[in-house]
Amino acid sequence: MTEPNAATLDLALIRAAHARIRPHINRTPVMTSATLDAGANASLFFKCENLQKVGAFKARGATNAVFSLPDDQAARGVVTHSSGNHGAALARAAQLRGIPAYIVMPSNAPRSKQEAVKRYGGKVIFCEPTLAAREEVAQRVLQETGGVLIHAFDDLRVMAGQGTTAVELLDSVADLDVILCPVGGGGLLSGVAVAAKSLAPDIKVIAVEPAGADDAAQSFKLGRFVAGNPPKSIADGLLTTLCERTFAEIHRHVDDVVTVSEAGIVQAMRKLWEVLKLVVEPSGAVAYTAIVENRVAIAGRKVGVILSGGNLDLDKLPWQ
Repeated sequence: MTEPNAATLDLALIRAAHARIRPHINRTPVMTSATLDAGANASLFFKCENLQKVGAFKARGATNAVFSLPDDQAARGVVTHSSGNHGAALARAAQLRGIPAYIVMPSNAPRSKQEAVKRYGGKVIFCEPTLAAREEVAQRVLQETGGVLIHAFDDLRVMAGQGTTAVELLDSVADLDVILCPVGGGGLLSGVAVAAKSLAPDIKVIAVEPAGADDAAQSFKLGRFVAGNPPKSIADGLLTTLCERTFAEIHRHVDDVVTVSEAGIVQAMRKLWEVLKLVVEPSGAVAYTAIVENRVAIAGRKVGVILSGGNLDLDKLPWQ
């Protein structure tokens, strides 16, 4: 079993995670578009995690964590706090293993994400929309149930699962020059960076986040983890801050962190729909936004772009 408190992530843990979760996830497609290539003056390869189980990459890490648990721990169930995608992913993984899942969600979580958790059999416990409230209620649920906490990103098992995204991408497109990856809590970015640098040491890994939620950019620039200002962005999945564990991997392996605007995120979402016919949520479109806003130098290069999720509230399309 992968220990959540082990010090660092490596390719061996990510490979083991891939073997463990492969029967339970989609190997998502890598899509291309001559139209989008021409607009970027580069060759773009979109890793479509919006087409993953539960509609987001989170299925990878949650499934690895749940299926890593010994039977005696698993039987007590799993607990997390989540605004959406991780909660749904954990509920699904627990359902597959036949164990309970208790998901603490802020009262303002998108209804579509609340319903997804319930659809997979998760028990939703609502709390006030603050991190302190989420953590307090999750702790209470842990004490009441004896369950196992599976954090959305501050867990080596979760990080290893997310890293399988890059393993598949580089298996499909072996000679990429750059990978663009969104960053919120840093679980996906950590896993992607470790896998990519292990498999292709010369590749550049560039993180992208909203300008209104720029703790990763601030931390990267300073060379130490800082929480930053209270985040504000349409990209609700990226409103979490890094933790010491994820920042350590980012500091070691990521080449740059760039920020993008709210208007740019909406523009990127719309373009992905119009050209690739893909529904991508704001958080999932952030990596492509860096190309739309010319925030990265990619001319003539082969670029992997991770579209991390597709759970968009269709009643609140941002261009309506």
